[in-house]
Amino acid sequence: MAIARNRRQRKKMHLAEFQELGFLVNWQFADNTPVEQVDEVVDRFIAEVIQPHGLAYEGSGYLHWEGLVCLEKIGKCDESHRELVKNWLEKNGLAQIEISELFDIWWDYPAK
Repeated sequence: MAIARNRRQRKKMHLAEFQELGFLVNWQFADNTPVEQVDEVVDRFIAEVIQPHGLAYEGSGYLHWEGLVCLEKIGKCDESHRELVKNWLEKNGLAQIEISELFDIWWDYPAK
């Protein structure tokens, strides 16, 4: 039986209209890529894809990067956000790009 929750509870628990969808992203730089080039590409990724589209990225790496992309505000990423990130990474020569399916960033984690 489903539990009836009021608006405050749904917001606090990130349920229903407050659900947040995001996706995982992984990519890799070529071996021997200089750290300056890695910094420049990641900075451009944030400046050209993440910030202008109201997204947030939390991740780390050096030659192999992995992280989570979601909206900066409460809301749901959609397929266009996944394609945007994937296309930018491909156009900028990054390898082994993996984009997960959309998932609830508070309650789910994609199976590998």
